[in-house]
Amino acid sequence: MTTYVISVPGTFTADIGTDTRTRLARALGPADPHGTRMGSAEGLDVLRVNEDNTFTLRLSVEADTGPHAEQEARRLARSALRDAGLDERSAALGPAVITGIDSEVR
Repeated sequence: MTTYVISVPGTFTADIGTDTRTRLARALGPADPHGTRMGSAEGLDVLRVNEDNTFTLRLSVEADTGPHAEQEARRLARSALRDAGLDERSAALGPAVITGIDSEVR
């Protein structure tokens, strides 16, 4: 198994409040990239929201392959958004991208 750091971009179609951001960050907590060498070294936040309502989720995912990691990251992102009370219309996701790999192979 390999640990991947995956970035999932998105756009909030309406302003979201601080409570919603807090719920979303809490729901993403288990996938926080700070548990990886890269996430810790780079100071990657699990949720970053820009002034124009675009956002980036950075998730730590264990998977056998890159495509499986990207699929798992999107699944985690959709689940966390639902837990925060957001749906696909209020928080549209873009394609998941591998940001880093934290492999056991040396």
